[in-house]
Amino acid sequence: MLSGDDTTFERYLGETEGPTFLTTGEGLDAVRAEIVEFTRRTVVDANADGVVVAMSGGIDSTLTATLAVEALGSDRVLGLGLPASKTDSVHAREARTIADGLGIEFHEMQLRPLLEAFEETVGAEIGEDADRVATGNVLARLRMLCAYYAANTRSLLVAGTSNRSELLLGYNTKYGDGAADLFPIGDLYKTEVRSLASRVGVPRRIVSKPPTGGLWSGQTDETELGAEYRTLDRLLRLLVDREYDIEAAAERVDVPVETAEDVATMYLDAAHKRTLPPMPGIGERNADRSRQPFYR
Repeated sequence: MLSGDDTTFERYLGETEGPTFLTTGEGLDAVRAEIVEFTRRTVVDANADGVVVAMSGGIDSTLTATLAVEALGSDRVLGLGLPASKTDSVHAREARTIADGLGIEFHEMQLRPLLEAFEETVGAEIGEDADRVATGNVLARLRMLCAYYAANTRSLLVAGTSNRSELLLGYNTKYGDGAADLFPIGDLYKTEVRSLASRVGVPRRIVSKPPTGGLWSGQTDETELGAEYRTLDRLLRLLVDREYDIEAAAERVDVPVETAEDVATMYLDAAHKRTLPPMPGIGERNADRSRQPFYR
């Protein structure tokens, strides 16, 4: 039986029309199958040997690794633990426990020396006044550098762990955790991630763990974003998916208009993270870079 954050989205909003929030057993089983097939197909189409997942010990990376194993088998999934602090190390040990349970190869590498070397060379030269956000972004990019090194040397794809809530709000680092070859859970709101994680057997201690990017001590997603994911997801569902205006969305979710405005602003400001870098568009050369005009 579903309870708490696992109730249906219609129950939150009183909605009856349109697509629902994926928290029912039937819906979760369907999306699980779709993600598994998507992951398998993406790896096959790329002629890759498997995927690498940067595992933080949190719910997103645990669910991503779990579904990757279901799609590919444990021998084709590589897990990386990439701590940079004592707090990170605790989470990395959790990631190793999860990896052992999944039966996948796992390597833990301490990134503090790399981060310190960066600060002593590049930081000292051009970024003496860098704040912790800039330093946190460096750490996120170092983690992705490790993931892509593993991918390049082993013919793997990088399976990103970002969810839809993070991608819409821009709550990731450009070319850090925002870089990947595929985002298996990228269409799922955080509330849906929690529900699906519970459905596939992710331990409760991980499902209930406060979400954090692990960029500095004490950092949590919801503190930085200014609201709980339960509220953020409801607003995003209305503002982005159903195109409500800000006032109507705020009224429907029963939050101050300022909260809905903040969420809308984060969404708009993050557009550059969800698209390829702009080009001048000479002739028709920039018309559609996703179109493939040839066959392999």
